[in-house]
Amino acid sequence: MPIKKNKNITELIEDSFMDKNKFSLTIETMVKNSNKSINYIDAICTFCESKDIEVESIVKLIAPALKEKIKAEATRLNYIKKTTRGVLPI
Repeated sequence: MPIKKNKNITELIEDSFMDKNKFSLTIETMVKNSNKSINYIDAICTFCESKDIEVESIVKLIAPALKEKIKAEATRLNYIKKTTRGVLPI
């Protein structure tokens, strides 16, 4: 991989590696830029397709805040059951 003259080694390393914050920011940006036309689940799938990686391999990159948004979205779309956690009726 040829090194561009305007980037130093640190910038190249940061561009190549993902951490939880960078991954979450990337997914949030994708959803925001689409004006909510794609959801978080679709954004993650699109990201994985564009990077040619399997969805199962990014599990460790999902931050807790992003996980909660995905869970809320999946519940809203009836992908997972709603949890009641023993709430008493009023």
